[in-house]
Amino acid sequence: MSLLFVSDLHLDAARPATTRAFLELLEGPARRAEALYILGDLFEAWVGDDDPGEPGTSVCAALKALSGSGVPVFLMRGNRDFLYGQRMAERCGATLLPDPCVVSLYGVPTLLMHGDLLCTDDTAYQAFRLQVRDPAWQQQFLAQPLPARQAFAAQARAASREHQQGASESIMDVTPAAVAETMARFGVSRLIHGHTHRPAMHALLVDQRPAQRIVLGDWYDQGSLLWVGPDGLVLETLAVPGPDAAH
Repeated sequence: MSLLFVSDLHLDAARPATTRAFLELLEGPARRAEALYILGDLFEAWVGDDDPGEPGTSVCAALKALSGSGVPVFLMRGNRDFLYGQRMAERCGATLLPDPCVVSLYGVPTLLMHGDLLCTDDTAYQAFRLQVRDPAWQQQFLAQPLPARQAFAAQARAASREHQQGASESIMDVTPAAVAETMARFGVSRLIHGHTHRPAMHALLVDQRPAQRIVLGDWYDQGSLLWVGPDGLVLETLAVPGPDAAH
């Protein structure tokens, strides 16, 4: 009796071993979960629900099979796959979650986020995020031919890598004040998010009361899973067999 959380898999055709590991998870341990929550960046890029390429097709089919087996699937948009639409959710048999949102996990109100909204010191990224989340920008972008959208996504990934190399470690992590303010605003003592690729369980104070922040890891060098049950939480790693391209 437990819920399964993952984030930041960054699935891509260039990293087939990671895709295989995730598909094996969906066909095995995930079948025993009460629900699967994917908190953003399932894919390295998502340029529209009309993209028929891999690994999107295989992964969506496997998620729909999981949902069809009786395990509900919940998807949250990340900073790499913010263009998920209702067609994508239907392909996966999944429910799209807003970011942020509060869910009750065995009676504990828990704030779920991708996590990028908490990195408020990275002002350049926050400005970019505001631009690409604008409905008018998205409508204009999605009206372009698929090859043009794919080319833009490749350029954006290259720019992101360059930005990360030049940014300080503190800027790339969450801002503690933003975490405390967000948790206080939603009235919760537990937060689960991804994005920073720094898996850990943090104890903190929110409004002078004990609170907990759980960070999911990425799936580059190994997988990262969070199991949430009525008796507690377990953050574990998952081996990804076989060589994958360096990130």
